[in-house]
Amino acid sequence: MLVKENATNQLREKQREDAIQIETRGDFGLWAIEVAKQIVADQGYELARAARDGSQDDVRAAGNALGQAITDAMMEVFGGLTEGVSNE
Repeated sequence: MLVKENATNQLREKQREDAIQIETRGDFGLWAIEVAKQIVADQGYELARAARDGSQDDVRAAGNALGQAITDAMMEVFGGLTEGVSNE
């Protein structure tokens, strides 16, 4: 669904714009809270709307988009945490 892809792309763009420096566990906690709020606001709404008005396929697609947004956020922070770390 094009709407869900657009929402996911907007979320990724917003995350890049709001880049923060994560240096401590507290910083990570704050980042996680903000990203979780944003994901639930965007993707959670789409899932609820699909559950209310959509078909089973719409609910599945919205659920997958929610899961992908969470995965993308975790991969983004993991990449940032491992940046500059050697494999030794």
